Amino acid sequence: MTTDVEPDVASLELHEWLESIEYVISQGDPERTRRILAALESRAAESGVRLPFSANTPYVNTIPVELQEPYPGDRDLERRIKNIVRWNALAMVVRANRADGSIGGHISTFASSATLYEVGFNHFFRNRNGSHEGDLLFVQGHAAPGIYARAYLEGRISEEQLKNFRHEVNPPGLSSYPHPWLMPDFWEFPTVSMGLGAITGIYQARFMKYLENRGIKKPSDSRSGS
Repeated sequence: MTTDVEPDVASLELHEWLESIEYVISQGDPERTRRILAALESRAAESGVRLPFSANTPYVNTIPVELQEPYPGDRDLERRIKNIVRWNALAMVVRANRADGSIGGHISTFASSATLYEVGFNHFFRNRNGSHEGDLLFVQGHAAPGIYARAYLEGRISEEQLKNFRHEVNPPGLSSYPHPWLMPDFWEFPTVSMGLGAITGIYQARFMKYLENRGIKKPSDSRSGS
């Protein structure tokens, strides 16, 4: 059964509800506001009201600045390192194409995501060691030049390898994309074609939980990221 409400009355009701919630918000207690809205939503659902669907969740929305944790590193120093890595990645691809016009390669992928990768490597991704399984990293295939550039800065690969980017069939060289068969000591997962890394990372994390929940794999806080 529905009840028609005069437009003026409906507008007045809406105004009063908005005024009420604005007062609560103005008190500076977000948790109080959330509790009231959650209670109203629950009561409406109990009364048979079909609530509009919303895909926004706490995992999607950006958290307020005042709730953000202090940045754990030195922003200026990390920015300098990031710029060096980004430049090396660009220079490696350009130099390879000058030597062989058929090489190709990708510059903008890592250039546009360098901050994400650098923050991840500096503060998030964990390597495998005697007490930890390590995180599983699915690198976007076209961002491989940036990963090579960082590895060079760390001393993990040589300048000679950088000169042989995409000439992996003639060692010492670097594979075009992440490929554990071609570079077993460097890459863990093949992540090309585009988009494969992200979806594989999601399913890998789900499969790890499947194994843990059935006692096949020991519980771990190892993460799967892309």
